[in-house]
Amino acid sequence: MSRRKLVAGNWKMHGLRTGLAEIEAIDAAALAAPGVDVALCVPATLVHHAAGIVRAVRIGGQDVHANDRGAHTGCVSAEMLREAGASVVIVGHSERRADQNETSHDAWAKAAAARRHGLDVILCCGETEAERDAGRAERVVQAQIEKSVPEGANGDWFTLAYEPRWAIGTGRTPSPEEIAQVHAIARAKLRQMVGDAADTIRILYGGSVTGANAAAILAIDDVDGALVGGASLTADKFVPIIEAAAAF
Repeated sequence: MSRRKLVAGNWKMHGLRTGLAEIEAIDAAALAAPGVDVALCVPATLVHHAAGIVRAVRIGGQDVHANDRGAHTGCVSAEMLREAGASVVIVGHSERRADQNETSHDAWAKAAAARRHGLDVILCCGETEAERDAGRAERVVQAQIEKSVPEGANGDWFTLAYEPRWAIGTGRTPSPEEIAQVHAIARAKLRQMVGDAADTIRILYGGSVTGANAAAILAIDDVDGALVGGASLTADKFVPIIEAAAAF
């Protein structure tokens, strides 16, 4: 089944209003590549500003609280993100799992909250270096998917992102064979959970994706796009990845 490529940027804890010019330049590139879906998940403080200047890029958040409202100091709800102009949100990112001790159940609850309020979801999964070295990568990814994917997931609103934790920001990437193997396993697990709808769900690869390696990564079976960290912060580095996706 043919699925449109999605190139999503995760700005993490980077970005001030002075960076809006980069978003405008990325948006221009997205307009020039109508066959590719492009998203930027920016800090919550930038969502409203970014959403007001884009024409082709979808603006998203990097996290969301599982509850709609309440005594949750410093947290952001799905309703708040929607009101600010977001249309998509990342949940379950490995840095949230590691730094904030979030579980797969937390990711599931956040994905469900996002869906309740009309936000699309990019759900992350991936193993640590120790888990891969122990031969547990496939089991870890399968377990995360099983515990994190909400009921009724389909490609209209749900995307899965495989990000081996040891490849994020390190300059290291798995071999094409390793990426293909995990993506195939992830697709099979999704099919087990949601049936034929699994074939509509895009599976992104994330972890040290650059303009130099994007074409090779995007050519791998079952890789439907990329979740990009550091290289998404500037148009000079992000646009070549969009262009690579447009070639498919």
